[in-house]
Order: sequence, then C-alpha cells, then structure tokens
Amino acid sequence: MKWVYRLVSLFMAVLFAGPLVWMLFVSVKEEGMKIITVTDWFTPPYSFAVYQEILNGTKLTNWIGNSLLVAVFVTVLTVAAAALAGFALSKIPFRYRTLMFFVVLAGLLIPGEATIIPLYQVAKDMNLLNSYQGLIIPALASPVAVIVLKSFFDGIPNDLLESVQIDGGGSWRIFTRIMLPLCRPALASMAILTFIGSWNNFLWPFLSITDDNLFTLPMGIPTLISQYSEDYVKPMVVNAIASIPIIVLFVIFERQIVKGISMSGIKG
Repeated sequence: MKWVYRLVSLFMAVLFAGPLVWMLFVSVKEEGMKIITVTDWFTPPYSFAVYQEILNGTKLTNWIGNSLLVAVFVTVLTVAAAALAGFALSKIPFRYRTLMFFVVLAGLLIPGEATIIPLYQVAKDMNLLNSYQGLIIPALASPVAVIVLKSFFDGIPNDLLESVQIDGGGSWRIFTRIMLPLCRPALASMAILTFIGSWNNFLWPFLSITDDNLFTLPMGIPTLISQYSEDYVKPMVVNAIASIPIIVLFVIFERQIVKGISMSGIKG
C-alpha cells in the first residue's frame, strides 16, 4: 500500500506545484514568446529584463516594503499579546477567568467580515485610515493564537511555577524565565502563521487604504496586473516576485508551519 500513498502524494504535489512552476518559467521568458507545451518551459532563451523593468518602473518594491513592515509589526505584537493572554488564562487565577476564556472562544465564531463595518467606523473616528497604524492595530487580536498558546501553557506542570514562587519569583518572572523558553515551538509556529496571514491580507487594506504609497503587496498586485492585461509575461513576473518571500519562508520553516497548522486546527 505504500506505493499507493506515494503515488497519490506525487499526484497532489504535481497538482499544486504545477501552476507555480509554470508561473516561474513563464516569468523568465522574453516578452512575446508563446508557451504551448511543457517543453517550451525549458527552451531558451531566458531573460530577467522584465523583472528589472517591473522592479525599477513601478512601486512594487515600495509595496513589498510596506507589506514587510506591517507583517513584522503585526507578528511581533500579536504573538506577544497572545502569549500574555494565554499565560494569564492558563496559570493566573482571577475572577471570571473561565468567562474570559469563553469570550475568546466566541471570537472564533464571528467571521472577520462581520466586523469590517464597525471596525472601519472606529478606525475612521480614530483617524487611523491611510496610515500604518490603521493596518497594524486592527490585526492584533488573534483568538486562535491565544487559544493555542493557552493550550500549550496548560501542558506545563504547575510544580515548575511553584518552585519559582517559593524562591520569591512573581508572575512576570515565571512568564519570562519558565513559560516563554518552554513554549518556543508554539511561539515560532504562531509567529510564522501570523506573518503569512498578514502578508496575504487583502480585505482590510483594500478598505482602509486609498494612498497608493501605502499599498500592501496584495493590493498592488491587481493594480499592476490590470495595466498588463494584454501581456501575460508581466503579470507572471509580478506574481512570481510576490510569491518568492512566502516560498522562501516555507522552505526554511516548513516543519514549524506544519506543526503550527496541526496545533491550531486550521485545515485550509
């Protein structure tokens, strides 16, 4: 039966990787070249002139920088806030702790799209539209990250905490000296998934940003592609450039990404 699983795995790999490979090969073809068969993918000449044209003649690099800036801040702040909240819900006894946990759970039941209108109104009242703060702050609340980290903290024996308390350590020392080092795998997984989610986020930037200098990459891609409707090489170049950071991230942190998906229960 092993060969059946391998055959199915190979088929699925080709099914999902085929369009990506096709995009990469088309993006290095010269403008005007036709690619009809698979053998045309590997037929010279190859050229990176279109890459240079796109990078130098558009705001793509600026949009990449915006996406990177927003994704880094969202990742760091979201994971930090989720770790603190998860630790408090797991190890610090306080009144209504169970109720607070159910409130966090309820956040998973509300689709993000359902909160867009009130979120937009709040951002407008606080003058956060067309700003980096407006892109970062609304993305910081992550019930999934809080629940995953709380579950991880729940698995840490209370005996470790009591030994620190006997030595006079408080909650902050327990959190920084005991909890954080032990939950590094969970933190890394949540950080990577949060980064990818922020990098690919389209809906909120689309609603909150009108200045093209503040566009993130998912917003800029449709803008550029609409300009190249009669040329299929340039759209492939734009998509290839946008995909490269995520591909590199996945290759480097494949194990953490898979582990994070399994921990969070996200299947797609």
